[in-house]
Amino acid sequence: MACEFLPSGCCDMAGSFGFESEKYDVSMTAAERVLLPRVRAAAPETILLANGFSCREQIEQATGRKTTHIAELISQCL
Repeated sequence: MACEFLPSGCCDMAGSFGFESEKYDVSMTAAERVLLPRVRAAAPETILLANGFSCREQIEQATGRKTTHIAELISQCL
C-alpha cells in the first residue's frame, strides 16, 4: 500500500473558520491550491485519511468523497 502526504499542510478551514460566510472564500481558495485537486484526482478506491473534523467536512462537502479517520482505518485493519 502506498501513502502520500500532501505538501500543503492545512486546508485552512481550521475549526469554524470555513463555516463563517465572510471567510468561506478564503478557506476554499486555500483548499483549492493542493488539497481538493489531489482529492479529485485520486482513484475512487483511494482511502482519504483525514483526522480533523474540519478537514473531513471540507473534503466531503467540496468533493463528495468520503474520508476516513485514523481510528476507523485501524478498526478496519484489525
